[in-house]
Amino acid sequence: MTHDFLISSGAKKRISEILSDEKTVEGQKSGVRILVDAGGCNGYQYKFSIDKANPEEDIIFEEDGAIVLIDKLSLDLIKGSELQYEDELMGAHFKIKNPNAASCCGCGNSFSLPEDEDD
Repeated sequence: MTHDFLISSGAKKRISEILSDEKTVEGQKSGVRILVDAGGCNGYQYKFSIDKANPEEDIIFEEDGAIVLIDKLSLDLIKGSELQYEDELMGAHFKIKNPNAASCCGCGNSFSLPEDEDD
């Protein structure tokens, strides 16, 4: 697929582990859904869940057994980003390295975009 969204090797491994317990129902794949929603400390927040793919609405990124689902509106806000998985002393979690973000909160779950400049 395109390079609109990247998945780190650590994230691929963890997603594959998570999805190995999920069952495919009538050919419908499950994946880790990334949703960008209004809210959080900085204006937008990332939400992660396990969900069934909706080919009409989702862009499906599938690599090495990892399936990531992103709706088209969310992908516009995180295009060029990388999904990472960090297993640190404070806990394990998914994190998005978003080059479009003007700022991020301390927990890394919300971000803001640069203000539009009219020239």
